[in-house]
Amino acid sequence: MTLRTSKGFALVFPIALLLTAAASNDPADRLADPRQEAHARALFRDIRCLVCQNQSIDESEAPLAEDLRRIVRQQILAGRTDAQIKRYLVDRYGDFVLERPAFSPGNAILWGAPFAVVLIGGAVLLMRRRPRQDEAPLSSEEEAKVTRISSELD
Repeated sequence: MTLRTSKGFALVFPIALLLTAAASNDPADRLADPRQEAHARALFRDIRCLVCQNQSIDESEAPLAEDLRRIVRQQILAGRTDAQIKRYLVDRYGDFVLERPAFSPGNAILWGAPFAVVLIGGAVLLMRRRPRQDEAPLSSEEEAKVTRISSELD
């Protein structure tokens, strides 16, 4: 009899899954209202852990992520909207705290600079490829000077 076919597996797997989920967050920090907690969890996915930087605060176990989760829950309890909560966090930690920062002149420069460099480089290449205008032919006096100088150098 294998573990997969046994009835014990049917009990062990859900219990292990439940314990893993319970260990990821301190139940004392959770909101009592399940709708508010679900709302908080949705917001957690939109907020970046400033320590981990590649994880949301929903995924991160860093102490700062715990603090940010606590702040979000407090803001939800205070009746603040998502926009107000995000504005509070941005004011405190900067645009980088959001997984998808709002458009602003500061980040427009960051997004636009690579395109500007490519466009300027392309313009420079096009200008260098353009044939140069022919220069006016030398006058007989200038030709005589060139001939005299070149004969002196030889």
